[in-house]
Amino acid sequence: MKASSTKAIPDSESVWDYPRPPRIEEIDWHLKIVHRGQVLAETRSAVRVLETSHPPSYYFPKQAIDWARLRRNNKTSLCEWKGRAEYWDLIDPEHAVIADCCWSYPNPARHELKDHVSFYAGRVDECYVNDERVQAQAGNFYGGWVTSWLKGPFKGAPGTLGW
Repeated sequence: MKASSTKAIPDSESVWDYPRPPRIEEIDWHLKIVHRGQVLAETRSAVRVLETSHPPSYYFPKQAIDWARLRRNNKTSLCEWKGRAEYWDLIDPEHAVIADCCWSYPNPARHELKDHVSFYAGRVDECYVNDERVQAQAGNFYGGWVTSWLKGPFKGAPGTLGW
């Protein structure tokens, strides 16, 4: 997949303007994930999922990921919009295994997600959109990345699951 080169990073974006069901956009922004000082994933050809009340989730093409550091586990989940997800643990021989570090949809309901993987920003050391280090979406269920141009409030924190 080649991402569109016309999508610029916005000056401001409200998660309450995102649609339901979610919109999926191809982007050519520089995305990077670093853990223990080593790049785990990096691309300029990704997709982001935009859903009402959620910070975007960013999906890396599988070929942009260091698979030697990941191990498939038995967890699955079901999203009404995207399909059944499978998960990977991050293996760090010198530290504890990080469970459910990333996920993908092997047979997605949305073709744009085929052969793409998304990472929880809070389960790795650093995630970047261009040169901005992102913050993880609150809570442990959703995998959104919070950037400076993003306006909330965001679903995920205690008391927000019913939004």
